[in-house]
Parts: sequence; C-alpha cells; structure tokens
Amino acid sequence: MKITESPLPGLLIIEPSVFSDERGYFYESYHFQRYQKIGIEIPFVQDNESKSVRGVIRGLHYQLNPFAQAKLVRVVQGTVYDVALDLRKGSPTFGQYYGLVIGEKDKKQLFIPRGFAHGFSVLSETAIFSYKCDNAYSREHERAINAFDPQLAIDWQFNEHEWKVSDKDMVASLFAQAEMNFIF
Repeated sequence: MKITESPLPGLLIIEPSVFSDERGYFYESYHFQRYQKIGIEIPFVQDNESKSVRGVIRGLHYQLNPFAQAKLVRVVQGTVYDVALDLRKGSPTFGQYYGLVIGEKDKKQLFIPRGFAHGFSVLSETAIFSYKCDNAYSREHERAINAFDPQLAIDWQFNEHEWKVSDKDMVASLFAQAEMNFIF
C-alpha cells in the first residue's frame, strides 16, 4: 500500500496493493490494522454507495460537529473527479480544495478527515462510488456548500451544459455564508 499526503493536512491518497493475473484482480479495500499503521485509527460505522451517470456532481457535503464524518472513499466502477474542501478554521489551507481523479482501474482511495466538505463529478458513462464514514448520517447536522461558488473556482472537469445536479445542491450556501464549526 502506498500513501501520499495531499497538499491539505490530513487528506491522504491511498494506493492499495492490487494483485492481478489472467483471472482478474484481488485487493483489500480496507484492513483495520493496515490503516491503523498509517494513522487512520477510527472505527467506521457506516458504508454508503451511489451510482451516478456522466455529468452528475454530488456535493459539497459535510456534517457539523458533533456529527462530523471522516470518510474513506473509492470508486467501484467508472471514474470520478473527487474533491475535498478544508473547512477547519485555523488550518493553513482553510478554504482550499484538493481534487483528484480516481477510478476502478487505479483503485486509488482518498481519506478525508473530519472538517472537510466532500463532492465528486462523474467523468465516465456511469460510476459506482463507495465510502466508509466514521459517524452516522444526521439530517439535522447535514450541510452543503455550493459546488459552483466562484470563490472556490472548482474545475469539475467538464462543461457546464453537461452538469446534472440536485435541486438541493444547486441552492446550497456559498462558502462565505456556510455554517462551519471545525477547528484545526
């Protein structure tokens, strides 16, 4: 397993060891003790999966404390552009995002600690996106930042006329008005 630190403190890119031959492949998508050795010692309590078509943008989602969530994300099928936005006040990268193309072929994962908003855009015809969370969903604490906020200037990797976004995400708060309660 190869671990790379992103430019945002705590945000890790994980490349698991994949064993392939003419029959296909095998890899451990999660192994508590191996992840514990790289500093991810949190107990995951919920697994989520979504299937989306090309052009779908989901996010930027997060939950306020005390229901904030760390996530371990991966793509089971297809390719996405995955984005994490630092919401931790006092962080040297507060308000900055990091984006990475991940997909079924490279098997890359992104570990997103608590205090980040998360979203992705689907670059392939379809994508199945899977992620582990260390805290359960709480509708009361759920928040979102508008993925198209000009202050953030996120390049979602395709043209605006292709975007497929939920009504809820389209009316999400701009970064400057978003409620956040995370401290670095």
